[in-house]
Amino acid sequence: MEKKTYPEYSIHYPLLLTTFMKRPARIYPNEIGVVYRNHITGKYYHFTWLEWYHRTCRLANVLKSLNIKPGKPGVPGDRVATMALNTHRHFELYFAVPCSGAVLHPINIRLAQDHIIFTIKHAEDSVIFFDDTLLELVEGIYDKIKDVVKKFIYMSDNPGLPNTKIENLYEYEKLLEQESDDYEWPYLHEDNYATLCYTTGTTGLPKGAMFTHRALYLNSIHLIAHGSFLNDPSFVWLGENIVFMMITPLYHIHAWCSPFIYCFLSAKIVLPGTFTVEGFCELVQNEKVTNTAVVPTILALLLEYEDLEKYDLSSLVYVRVGGGALPLGLKAKVENKIPGFSITSGYGMTETAPTTVRSFVKKHMRNWPKEKLDQVRVKTGLPIPGIDIKVVDQKGIPIPHDNKTLGEIVIRGPWVIEKYYNNPEKTEEVWHDGWFHTGDVAKIDEDGLIIIADRMSDVIRSGSEMIPTVLLENLANMADFILEASVVGVPDDVWGEKPLALIKLIANSHKTEEDFIEFLKVEGVDKGKITKWMLPKLVAIVDEVPKTSVGKYNKREIKKNLEKYLAIAKNMKEN
Repeated sequence: MEKKTYPEYSIHYPLLLTTFMKRPARIYPNEIGVVYRNHITGKYYHFTWLEWYHRTCRLANVLKSLNIKPGKPGVPGDRVATMALNTHRHFELYFAVPCSGAVLHPINIRLAQDHIIFTIKHAEDSVIFFDDTLLELVEGIYDKIKDVVKKFIYMSDNPGLPNTKIENLYEYEKLLEQESDDYEWPYLHEDNYATLCYTTGTTGLPKGAMFTHRALYLNSIHLIAHGSFLNDPSFVWLGENIVFMMITPLYHIHAWCSPFIYCFLSAKIVLPGTFTVEGFCELVQNEKVTNTAVVPTILALLLEYEDLEKYDLSSLVYVRVGGGALPLGLKAKVENKIPGFSITSGYGMTETAPTTVRSFVKKHMRNWPKEKLDQVRVKTGLPIPGIDIKVVDQKGIPIPHDNKTLGEIVIRGPWVIEKYYNNPEKTEEVWHDGWFHTGDVAKIDEDGLIIIADRMSDVIRSGSEMIPTVLLENLANMADFILEASVVGVPDDVWGEKPLALIKLIANSHKTEEDFIEFLKVEGVDKGKITKWMLPKLVAIVDEVPKTSVGKYNKREIKKNLEKYLAIAKNMKEN
């Protein structure tokens, strides 16, 4: 009997990040694909897609020479940590590590040192790749991690190693020079673990979330699909013509999957090192950046920049905002100052890779006036394809679509973690009846759009009612004299809790806390957006509102220093 040369069933081809990595070098080998600007020296580095791919192949050979072991489904490979900014080297690691079978652990360098040490030990990182600008940080924790981490790789634009106490230290570029760019990428299982990200630990120790190739592949593909059929008339789908600047740190939840998405699209990727307003504007102008993704505080920094008008930012057409609610007032201020591009919002978390919801203009809304459309764009939006979301009450019953009833977001889908890494206790706290409980409070409007209201832990409980702090923050940001606003609950003998607002004024503003409260009354109470009893009883005007390592308002830090802010507020009230 003649042997068959074809399978009798459909081939189950694995969904691997390797597919994303190979695509641009195959299609556009000689096009500039990766641009890096050293934020200290201002020097630019340009790489064609083929040059970047060859460097990534060399890096995979380096990992092999370092004896980094691959894993298998259910069993993670060696953990390879990074302590780095948004550079071309970090971008190379984003593919070389998982595509060779190991697990990439991007360390959030803005965490407290104790938390950084904890994540390294908990992950059992065998090697750390770190930037030269972070040498002092690595030296500061070295004695507490050297029993776990066996090798350290120094990444710099300048040749040579520093004079340091760190042992087993190697030079990144020299290691690459010693290796071949010929590398046979392994045929991995799609359920091989690819990355390990940790939460920021705002409510305790950081928790590890491990993602498979399949999870990251599907999250990226579904985000691309979502972007390709947006009905928003202000949105321009550029596809392969996108020039994307990666502002979200690569150490923060895969930079919202941007490395995978824009590599797959063969879009030019611009890496700024770390964010500075001047560097951002220069890169947009010089590289004709079209798209980026930021947290709301980045937009506030752009508003403050006095030299903004000196730059040509006309190429920028789309800015995606995450990491916090997008206030309508902030959106309007930025779009008025930098006309020509659209700002939309989204939602996700470490445990969901991260993106699950994006702002969405339904087809019947396309011809609405801009003012009405903008109200849609700042809403959190609809679940992206492939994800399943409910907003439920305390009994687990879905809430009505009435734009007022609050509930908790619960979620499930192919890129939601099944468990926290080596942490069964915390896993049991969040998984109930097949749904991941996010701890985020939301409501749903008549069009089915989700609107994030708050974190369960941040909601102010006044009497028997709840005051979503995000509601007050969004309203505050509509004031033209407000740059930043954060609201927390403080103890109250009668009501249990009452709102305290921290506000940062626009430069050269002479407004007072009374002006702020009056604005909330006129724009909020009189227009039915809030009730009078929700108004902040205390207001503190500050030079800076505390923020987390990823640019969110740090309410834990505010509450830790509550006496300080209460004193400021009470002093203002008395004067």
